[in-house]
Amino acid sequence: MDDVDFQMIRELQADGRLSNQDLADRVRLSPSPCLRRVRRLEESGLISGYTATVDQVAFGLPITVFVRVRLERHTAEAVNVFEEHVGLIEHIQDCYLMAGSSDYLLRVVIESLEAYEVLVRTKIHAIPGIASIESSFAFGSVKQSKVYPRPGGPSRPRARTR
Repeated sequence: MDDVDFQMIRELQADGRLSNQDLADRVRLSPSPCLRRVRRLEESGLISGYTATVDQVAFGLPITVFVRVRLERHTAEAVNVFEEHVGLIEHIQDCYLMAGSSDYLLRVVIESLEAYEVLVRTKIHAIPGIASIESSFAFGSVKQSKVYPRPGGPSRPRARTR
C-alpha cells in the first residue's frame, strides 16, 4: 500500500459515497487508474465494504453501554459458547476480547434503561459460563472517528532548538 492508496482509503472512510471522479480529483489521479486502485483494494480485502453512518439517537437507540464480562472458565468450549451467543444478540454492536481483569468488552446500543435491564436479564444472563457482568453507561460521545490513522504510530515531536 503506497501513499496514494492510503489517501484513497482515508477519503473513502470519510465519505464512502464519493464518485470515482471526485475521489480521483482528491488524490490527484485520473479516473481510470483511480478506479483500478479501488478495485484492487476491494479485491485484496483491504476495503471490505461500504456502509451508511446512521445517527444512533435519531434512530431511537440513545443509550450506549459498555459491558465488561468475565467468564468462569476459559476452556475452548466456554469461549465458543459465549462468542456464539453474543453473535446472536443484535443490540451488542461490538465485542472485544480483552487482556486484563475482564475477558470481553461489549458495546451495546439500546432504547432505554428498562430495555437494557430486560436485555441483561433475558439474553446476557442466559449465556452459560459468565462469572461477572459490569456495565458502564456513556453520558455522551467526545470522539467517534471512522478514519484510521496512518500505521506506524504517532509521529514524534520535533526537538526544540534555541
